[in-house]
Amino acid sequence: MPKTLAFDVYGTLIDTAGVVRELTGMMGDLAPAFSQRWRDKQLEYSFRRGLMGEYRDFSVCTRDALEYVSAELSAPLTEEQVSHLMASYRRLPAFGDALGALPRLKSLGHKIYAFSNGLAQDVDALLRYAGIDHFFLDIVSADEIRTFKPDPAIYRHFSMRSDTPVEHCWLISSNPFDVLGASAVGFNTAWVRRNPSVPFDPWGVEPDQISASLTELEHAAGLHQL
Repeated sequence: MPKTLAFDVYGTLIDTAGVVRELTGMMGDLAPAFSQRWRDKQLEYSFRRGLMGEYRDFSVCTRDALEYVSAELSAPLTEEQVSHLMASYRRLPAFGDALGALPRLKSLGHKIYAFSNGLAQDVDALLRYAGIDHFFLDIVSADEIRTFKPDPAIYRHFSMRSDTPVEHCWLISSNPFDVLGASAVGFNTAWVRRNPSVPFDPWGVEPDQISASLTELEHAAGLHQL
């Protein structure tokens, strides 16, 4: 049977480390560490705002995180550089395996959605830039209900928007917090382990599928055949 697939975007389909090239031109060898810290702080700010009930959209979390890391790492940025880096977050590359897996999954009749904390217009721009926007039925954004993953409400919202019972939804993500959030409301889950040195959270809950790539996931989860 065709499945309903909720693909996380940042870090799963899209390589957020793609911003390193822009950062390198501004700060040289510090760029990789700056990029990782920026991503970590971006997620931290979304978690904190979700828990506090003080919602501001994901682009605000991203900009606030950028300014924080700039100060923390003593890497000052001009306003022009900040604006340039924020724009670069809408021009990031897709992982190579996404370019191969998505057309195969679509051709098999699976219902494919982009499912993100990001604003729908930002995600749409990102997917268009990466050349993968046409594989998705729709973008489901956490902004629609003004909170962030892993709030259980977001996964239930996806179920409603996709007209799919939670037990028939698949969450595909490289982020363990996302996998755990989806699992908690009854989704099937697949963890794409982009970094082999990063373990899964020891919470006594395991993903239904673990793979090193989307190509490997297709076969492990039986998504390559109907």
